[in-house]
Amino acid sequence: MTDAPASRSARFDILLSGSAGPGVASTCSLVRDGDAVIVIDPGLSPSQAAILEPLAALGLGPSDVTDVVISHHHPDHTLNVALFPSARVHDHWAIYDFAGRWDDVDAEGRHLAPSVHLIRTPGHSNEDISTVIGTADGVVVCTHLWWSDTEPVEDPYAPDPAVLHASRARVLAFAHLVVPGHGAPFTPSASTPR
Repeated sequence: MTDAPASRSARFDILLSGSAGPGVASTCSLVRDGDAVIVIDPGLSPSQAAILEPLAALGLGPSDVTDVVISHHHPDHTLNVALFPSARVHDHWAIYDFAGRWDDVDAEGRHLAPSVHLIRTPGHSNEDISTVIGTADGVVVCTHLWWSDTEPVEDPYAPDPAVLHASRARVLAFAHLVVPGHGAPFTPSASTPR
């Protein structure tokens, strides 16, 4: 399997553009592709309304969300998962839901929709995953390999900096737009931390 999706039918929106401080908030994204309605990283936010109101403005409610992806298990990216009680939750090693389902399934290559799949991208933590989204405008990657378009050059939490840099190289090989963990989307450039 190649990292870039073969299909480019997904629609992508930012529900909340995050920040690394003061006041930490995770960037929370929405992807729609066919019957799939996917929320990515519903973590720390100024309020739950900061996630739900933009969702409502797009004509969707919490029960419409079919899937939630968490890039890693830090609380600033997971805190609001329960806002979506009908959703399957995807992480690096399983799919689970609020009815008690737990299926051990590795994230690498897991397809959520025709134009959406997951890849393992360890770096910030050993369990990091990225969501790869094929849109009409190009390939979008939601990832915590970067916090924003300029930082960090070296992630102070990375267990192994060499692994972080290898995962960044993997993503930069095909991404047209990167959605970082705590900032606005950016187009990779020569100044993007490698």
